[in-house]
Amino acid sequence: MTDLVVVSLERWDDVWRRNQILLAGLLGADPDLRVLVVEPPADPLHALAGRRRPRRGAGLVARGRADGVPAGRLWTYQPTKWLPRRADAFVGTSADTRMAHTVLQVARRLHLHAPVLWVNDPAGATLARVSSWPSLYDITDDWLAAHRSPAQLARLRDDEDFLMATCRTVVVCSAALARTKGAIRPVRLVPNAVDLDAFRRPRARPRDLPPGRVALYAGTVHPDRVDVGLCVRLGDELRTTGLGTLVLVGPALVSEQDRTLLHDAGVQVLGPRPYATVPAYLQHADVLVVPHVVDPFTDSLDPIKLYEYQAVARPVVSTPVAGFRDLHHPAVHVLDSRAFVDGVTSVLVGPPLPPGPLPQTATIPTWAERVTEMQDVLVGLRATT
Repeated sequence: MTDLVVVSLERWDDVWRRNQILLAGLLGADPDLRVLVVEPPADPLHALAGRRRPRRGAGLVARGRADGVPAGRLWTYQPTKWLPRRADAFVGTSADTRMAHTVLQVARRLHLHAPVLWVNDPAGATLARVSSWPSLYDITDDWLAAHRSPAQLARLRDDEDFLMATCRTVVVCSAALARTKGAIRPVRLVPNAVDLDAFRRPRARPRDLPPGRVALYAGTVHPDRVDVGLCVRLGDELRTTGLGTLVLVGPALVSEQDRTLLHDAGVQVLGPRPYATVPAYLQHADVLVVPHVVDPFTDSLDPIKLYEYQAVARPVVSTPVAGFRDLHHPAVHVLDSRAFVDGVTSVLVGPPLPPGPLPQTATIPTWAERVTEMQDVLVGLRATT
């Protein structure tokens, strides 16, 4: 492998997710690999409509050691979506097509003449259409099962149908996705994992953790995943009983109304923290929680926290979501939303645990193993060209 263009669901930042971890590992393993990550576009008009400060896309950015990757071999590109899709009929071409052609120009500028296209965001179907690049569809969420408007679902369905029909390889991250997407065509299962050494190395208690006992959630706080009402009930119970504090660590993509409800319930929403610091938060939690919605969308996930929580071996209370409901361990309590709050408080009334990772004997897959699996996928894809 020498060149990759990756259409990502997230921006490249210090809150690392699956694709950033895998790409960093692939870059470290192959000194000839070059990568262009196409980030979600900036949308100034949408920002204005939401009363947020509008901004244009960051454009082309060269990444290096400060971003956790070798210098000179990874670039990110964030386009700008200047017009809403409803204007496409007047302009004559779609916004997605215009941005796809811009990505082709950026790739040529970087001399990425025959890359493999790695599509994580289904919107990357447009780039797959206009390019002749061999393509990989990496499915990490079943967006067709998410709560979206009819227009959004129709667009997602069209994009996914094209990708499923034309991509040379389809990778999925969960057993549920292997069943649903594998019923359509052959897929390759590459689940998530953990950097075991990083999460097992003892860390000092983060200064922004509140005093006293802590129930902690690590991950993106989004209504697609997190049951905000359940968090409010748990936070209120911990506050009124004095048992501790519910802390949410991760990007908080919730409405102002939900933020107010969480704040009033005593929940501390810390927001995103750099990936390298996340182990410390987990190691110093008295109980790790997974207050997830249980529905077809969350059933499609393979939560990275499943592996990270196991690595630190702290007590866990989870709703019966994919991954956690299949763990059979005395320290993992899987409860429905009605019993969830009582399950957390029953852990917190017990004696405090020592800080740091607790002893664990489970065999947990590592990201190094997953990087090797993705190398095999990419080499096989390139061999078919």
